[in-house]
Amino acid sequence: MNSLRRRNESAWLLPAGPGSNQRLRADMRRFREDDEVDIVIVGCGAGGATLLQRLARAGWRAVGLDAGPFWDPEEDWVSDEAGSHHLYWTEPRVITGKDPVPLGSNNSGRGVGGSMVHFAGYTPRFHPSDFHTFSADGVGADWPLEYAGLREFYEDIEAELPVSGEHWPWGDPHSYPHRPHPLSGNGELFLRGANACGITAKVGPVAIANGRFGNRPHCIYRGFCLQGCKVNAKASPLITHVPDALAHGAEIRADSMATRVGFDESTGLATGVEYVQGGVHRFQRARMVAVVSYSIETPRLLLNSTSPRFPDGMCNDFDQVGRYLMVQGAPQTAGRFQAEVRMWKAPPPEVSTEEFYETDPAQPYKRGFSIQTVSPLPITWAEHVAAQGHWGAALRRYMSDYPHWACLGALCEFLPLKENRVTLADETDRNGIPVACFSYSQCDNDRQLMSAAQKVMEQILTAAGAEEVITINRYAHLVGGARMAAGERDGVVDRNLRSFAVPNLLVTDGSVLPTQGSANPALTIMALAARAARDLIQGARRGAPMSTKED
Repeated sequence: MNSLRRRNESAWLLPAGPGSNQRLRADMRRFREDDEVDIVIVGCGAGGATLLQRLARAGWRAVGLDAGPFWDPEEDWVSDEAGSHHLYWTEPRVITGKDPVPLGSNNSGRGVGGSMVHFAGYTPRFHPSDFHTFSADGVGADWPLEYAGLREFYEDIEAELPVSGEHWPWGDPHSYPHRPHPLSGNGELFLRGANACGITAKVGPVAIANGRFGNRPHCIYRGFCLQGCKVNAKASPLITHVPDALAHGAEIRADSMATRVGFDESTGLATGVEYVQGGVHRFQRARMVAVVSYSIETPRLLLNSTSPRFPDGMCNDFDQVGRYLMVQGAPQTAGRFQAEVRMWKAPPPEVSTEEFYETDPAQPYKRGFSIQTVSPLPITWAEHVAAQGHWGAALRRYMSDYPHWACLGALCEFLPLKENRVTLADETDRNGIPVACFSYSQCDNDRQLMSAAQKVMEQILTAAGAEEVITINRYAHLVGGARMAAGERDGVVDRNLRSFAVPNLLVTDGSVLPTQGSANPALTIMALAARAARDLIQGARRGAPMSTKED
């Protein structure tokens, strides 16, 4: 614990109880805009906050910009589904394609901490096979790095969040730093049904403290993880990395919407970031820029950063910016049981199986899916029921029966397709900047995975004793749009997350993922950002210029 605290003291910098360390925010270092800081980071979510914290600890003069507010969990978050929509990105976007993806509560965040503020808390690793799907399975893409290059960073981030769970037998088998949480009714039913079907399932991994961690309290199992954790038991960068970053000299400017990356035509380098704060257009000079705005806003910012050198958008010489955007198919299947389940009395994800994660040669599709418990609260449950066509009296009957239902959710590995992309729409936002247009269509392999996952979930719930099962098809998570690749014709950034076209510009968010696996992406995003920070720090110690560090 002492070695962890020396690496990241965030849990000990929080107050002993709910809320935030207001003194850290009030006293944080502040740079002048005409200062040329070492790095300006656009976005303070999973990738941005991790990068900011690592570089601040190494003495870098670092500024983070975030389009949303600096949340105070005690003051700003409520135990109410309807009262939590301010946590989501609600700025205008255009969605299109054969299978348009709704954007909002399950894939877009707003404010310091990003979408992890309202993520479910599930933090599995990617499998080694995720890094070479094209070579092994003939689909997707091979990453320009291997799983082994992320293992130590997975371990570090799991300790810092921290992650609780049983020994994990899939992928690269490993253990977690904290013991698993006690089971809810939903989890018990999943284990019962899986055991009856001969399917291995395990408890965890969740980024929720099991017991006190520093000054962070124990989870109280109130079921409002997706609405922001008021008690600070569930991890998000707002409480896991931001306090330590501020304590080590970083500055975060909230409510600061980035509009363009500055560029010097004579040097070919990024010069800083233009942003709007309080209706005033500003510019922060920097020796390096990291764009960490996730898979919609990162491509949007790069595409809007045009210049004589980049008439079609920064780093877009080969029309790669915005392409290969992916979601995961996320069908949810619920089962009705005679006894009360009360599935909300636990973290939404609690028990999982990854037995179907890898390609099965006996199946007609490639790659696979994972299954985990999910516990929709009443409004989301009403949407689930209404999707079956139940209205009026029938809907009321299902709602009054809510305590008797258990629910499982799958994450299906949809494939990266070139045509699934972000472009700029004709519509502009309140700052006059073109908004993102996200076009998405499924392929046959995607649909087959959704169908297979639904059948397995129905099988598990029926084996556990469900009297009725219903399924809603939906999407979860966003990755891709500025993917890493071995060369500039196939991606936007290299294996160290530096752009091919602009030597001092990095992208360190989920948009760099070439494939997405069947795992929630937050842990991998943080691990990649920690790895990129390590490389930057080592390069600076070798004396390499910040804009031209060697691999």
